[in-house]
Amino acid sequence: MDILAKARYIRHSPRKVRLVADLVRGLPVAEAAAQLSFLRKAAAPVLLKLLRSAIANAENNFKLDAGKLWIKRLTVDGGPTIKRFRPRAFGRGAPIKKRTAHINIILTDEIQKSEIRKPEIRKK
Repeated sequence: MDILAKARYIRHSPRKVRLVADLVRGLPVAEAAAQLSFLRKAAAPVLLKLLRSAIANAENNFKLDAGKLWIKRLTVDGGPTIKRFRPRAFGRGAPIKKRTAHINIILTDEIQKSEIRKPEIRKK
């Protein structure tokens, strides 16, 4: 069974949130929560809050055990960009783009072999 949780209009750049999302994609939820709680990135608390929300959805709405859940899919999409201008020299203005992100997480209790995250082997 798939459990969905969304966080929309997050005031972080999608590119920076994807760096954190790539670390926990495909992990068991307990391991992902531990990884996010010690990570020193600005997007980590946002993803941890969303992960805990998805776990609460699974436990309260579907009566599933949190110990058996995995992150099946974690996507970070771009939201609307807030456009501002900053004053520059000689009376000019420079544009500033304040980006937002939409984060979707899908948890599952059924794991297939193709979805299990394999550790990377780096060649020197």
